[in-house]
Amino acid sequence: MRALSFVTSSIGKKLIMATSGLMLIMFLAIHAFGNAAIYMGSKYFQIYADVLHSFPVLVLVFGIGLLAVLITHVGVGILLFLEKRKTSSRYNVEARVVENTFASRTMPYTGAFIFLFLIIHVFGFGIAKPSEIPISVLVQQYLSGFFYSLFYIISFVALAIHLNHGFFSMLQTYGVNHPKYNCLIAQLTIIVPILFLVLFGGIPIYFMTGAGAAY
Repeated sequence: MRALSFVTSSIGKKLIMATSGLMLIMFLAIHAFGNAAIYMGSKYFQIYADVLHSFPVLVLVFGIGLLAVLITHVGVGILLFLEKRKTSSRYNVEARVVENTFASRTMPYTGAFIFLFLIIHVFGFGIAKPSEIPISVLVQQYLSGFFYSLFYIISFVALAIHLNHGFFSMLQTYGVNHPKYNCLIAQLTIIVPILFLVLFGGIPIYFMTGAGAAY
């Protein structure tokens, strides 16, 4: 019962949110590392994809686990948002002492946009993928299109904004807020989102600009 009470408490939800967020960030890092093979050429990216899918059971288990983490993160995030909204509506504050950052105020919206992106991404490169077309060819076909690439870039901008506050909030939940490390934390909340924006957003730009002509 104590465990259930903790999980359903505000602190418990924040801890679940932080842990699931950390796991998703780790997945993003691994995914970005694999996608980097695109810059080496279609041959190497296809090798990476073939090796990865040569372990179908592992991919399935990992995919189910990732889906569970994502659903948990989204579900708990919605609960925390509703709780915060309900609590805020109880008080009439005449003066706002501290202005929320743009990233924190738009967390529900950037989160929803990222979720929409994931649905389209998984559908395009997974569920609806033609079996006769290699993934390396499909990537080039999709990301050479202006509107599809633009949607990807906007999605990664939304991800960067989401991570800007999410990464900071995660560290705060884990208690990493000592004055000795606050300067580093402030830098990481900018560096980490920009790093992912460059790694993922650079791929559609790579194809859109013609830099990937020899891909």
